[in-house]
Amino acid sequence: MSDRAERLVARLVQAGVDVLLVTGLVNLRYLTGYTGSNGIALVGREVRRFATDFRYVEQVAEEVDPSFERAEVARDLLGEVHGLLPDGPLRLGFEARHLTVAAHARLRELLPERIELVAVDGVVETMRQVKEPGEVARIREACRLADAALEETLADGLAGRSEREVALALEVAMRRHGAERPSFEPIVAAGAHGALPHARPRDTQIRRGELVVIDWGALLDGYCSDCTRTVAVGAADEEAEKVYRLVLEAQLAGLAAVRAGADCREVDGAARRIIGGGGYGERFGHGLGHGVGLEVHEDPRLSQTYDGRLEAGNVVSVEPGVYLPGRVGVRIEDLVVVSDTGADILTRVSKELTVVD
Repeated sequence: MSDRAERLVARLVQAGVDVLLVTGLVNLRYLTGYTGSNGIALVGREVRRFATDFRYVEQVAEEVDPSFERAEVARDLLGEVHGLLPDGPLRLGFEARHLTVAAHARLRELLPERIELVAVDGVVETMRQVKEPGEVARIREACRLADAALEETLADGLAGRSEREVALALEVAMRRHGAERPSFEPIVAAGAHGALPHARPRDTQIRRGELVVIDWGALLDGYCSDCTRTVAVGAADEEAEKVYRLVLEAQLAGLAAVRAGADCREVDGAARRIIGGGGYGERFGHGLGHGVGLEVHEDPRLSQTYDGRLEAGNVVSVEPGVYLPGRVGVRIEDLVVVSDTGADILTRVSKELTVVD
C-alpha cells in the first residue's frame, strides 16, 4: 500500500497538483486497504492522511496502511479537509469522476483562497490497470472457485429449471466455494432471451433444444472474476451450432491477439473480422473486452473506440458474441492476464459446446 501511495505522488507531478483528495471508495481501498463506506485520503509529497468517522475507527486500525496518519472526524468529511492539509498555498486535486458538482461547490466554499482546486481524472484508475502479482493471485482464485461453481450447477441439469433458479443456484455455489458474493448479478438467458447481451434471469423454464448464455463472476478479497459460457440443453439446432462455432473461432482469434504492446483496437478487430466474415458483423455490437480487478468493468477496453495499448499485468476479458433477436444468442468469455508473450487464461471451464440435460 505504501508503495502505491509513493507511485501516486510521482504521478501527481505530471497532473500538476501537490495533493490529491481521494474520495472514490474503490480507489481508497486500492491505496489504503480500507473497505468501509465513508472515508477520504489526502496524498502528497508532504502529506499522507486518512480520515473517517466514529463508526469505522476500529476497522481503520485493522485495515489502513500504517504509512497513513489517521484521523477520526465528524461524518462531514469535506468539512475537515482544510484542517488536514499542510500550511501554505497548494494545488489540491480532486477526483473528477467521484466528486459531485454539489460537493465540489461546497468544498470550494470551505477552503481558503490559498488552495486551488484542480480536477484530476483517472490518475488512480490508471495505476490500477496494471495488476501486481498478489492481485493476479486473488483474481485467479476467484476464477477458480467460480469455475467450480458453474460445473457444480450444470451437473444438476438445466431443463425444467427457471433461469432465476439457475442464477440463484450459481450464486449459492460461489458463496459455498468461498466467494464473498457474486462480482455482478449472474446472467442466465435461454433461447431467444440469450440475444439480449445483459439479459436478466426470468422465472421462465429452460427447455430442451435451447442454448443458454451464462455470464457470472465471483468476488474474492475485493477482486472480481468474469466469465461467460454458452451451453446447449439437449441437441442444438443447425443455426445455433453454426453461430457457436463462429463465436468460438472469433474468441480464439481475440485471445491470440492479446499481448503486451498490442493496440486495443487491433485486438478487438481480430475477433470482429471473423464474425464479420461469417456474415454476422452487425450482430456483434459491443466491444471485445474490458479490464477487471477491484471492479468488474475497468480500463483498458478492447474496442474500436478505445485509444490505448495493452500492458503486461493488465487483466482483461475476451468476450465476442453474436445476438440474433428472437432466435438465439451466443457469447464466450475468458479472463486473461496480459504478458509479453501473450495471454495467460485464468478461466478454465471448457469452451467446447457443452450439452447438458
